[in-house]
Amino acid sequence: MAKRKAGAASDQVVDVVEVKGSNFSVSNFIEDNQKLIVNVILGIAALVVLFLGYKYLYQAPKEKAAVNAMYKAEEQFARDSFALALENPGGGFDGFLGIIDNYGGTKTGNLAKYYAGICYLNMGKFEDAIEYLNMYSPKDAITASMKAGALGDAHSELKDMDKAMSFYKKAAEIDNNMIAPYYMMKIAMLYYSQGKTKEATDQLAVITTKYPESPEFKEAEKLIARLQ
Repeated sequence: MAKRKAGAASDQVVDVVEVKGSNFSVSNFIEDNQKLIVNVILGIAALVVLFLGYKYLYQAPKEKAAVNAMYKAEEQFARDSFALALENPGGGFDGFLGIIDNYGGTKTGNLAKYYAGICYLNMGKFEDAIEYLNMYSPKDAITASMKAGALGDAHSELKDMDKAMSFYKKAAEIDNNMIAPYYMMKIAMLYYSQGKTKEATDQLAVITTKYPESPEFKEAEKLIARLQ
């Protein structure tokens, strides 16, 4: 029993020494590297200050300026004056292309890329439409669907039907009563133009089954009856 106690006491002594040695090691590390640690903390603080300064002193005012600059181009876009909306909406304001150049890093500058793509699409400049639509970064499922659908239209006009079909299918993935059936109808028409009657009918059937309240419902019903 005495030997076992002595052994236990010896173990405790070793443990205490090891712990003390560990503590001393950490303490020594802090003392030896105090300058480095302080510099790291100051560096992190500086990054936080820079981020907040960029966000609130630079980015926010620039975003506001971009919004104010773009309203005239949006007015021309609403009038279907796509060429003017792109380059010269009037009143000394920038068109969408100018907004992209001057405010490209803002949310408004990003939206201008989508507008520019749609303008070029309506002007029949399909390669330019694809270029600017690809530059646009959607912020939610709806805008992602709209971008995909517009790219489908551009590729369809360029007779690249495989890409058009791929983008239309992507656009139709969203569960939205207005957007999904619209692009499903385009998919059905594309299938029909390729002589794929069954695939076209199946796509139309999805519209009539899943989206009975959609504007495409009645047309889908008529087309199904005709194809059958």
